[in-house]
Amino acid sequence: MNSEVLAFGTPRESLGILLGLVRSEVVRAMESELAARGLNLSFTQFLIIKRLSRLGPMSATELARSVELDGGAMTRQLDQLESKGYLRRCRHEQDRRALRIELTEAGSTLWQQLTDCNERVLSAAQRSLDDTEQAQLHDYLERVLHALRDKN
Repeated sequence: MNSEVLAFGTPRESLGILLGLVRSEVVRAMESELAARGLNLSFTQFLIIKRLSRLGPMSATELARSVELDGGAMTRQLDQLESKGYLRRCRHEQDRRALRIELTEAGSTLWQQLTDCNERVLSAAQRSLDDTEQAQLHDYLERVLHALRDKN
């Protein structure tokens, strides 16, 4: 890969830029997959559906935190997904004042369709790596994440 094209010296010196570029390409590829399927979904909306599918119902605050959105942006995304019939806001079972966000049947069905898109993009992102390298990459990124989250 030509480092001049990426506008930095070496990948070792520019981990943040490299991670940002990888994320941008994953977002671009995923949105391309969604568009090819004729789905009017943004990458953020895809992430919201993915989180709800994998983690189950949760509060809007928990969901916003998990996809790194502020409250206002989350409300707009939830409104759009709710108007498309993919999720609903329900009263919390133990606290009537609180709302839980959950997928509808249409949202769960949509996630089943999106799983293929997700796997295709992630496989393409790793196609130049063998199985051992993929496992190492995952391990390295997990360790970097843990180091950044460790407050000590």
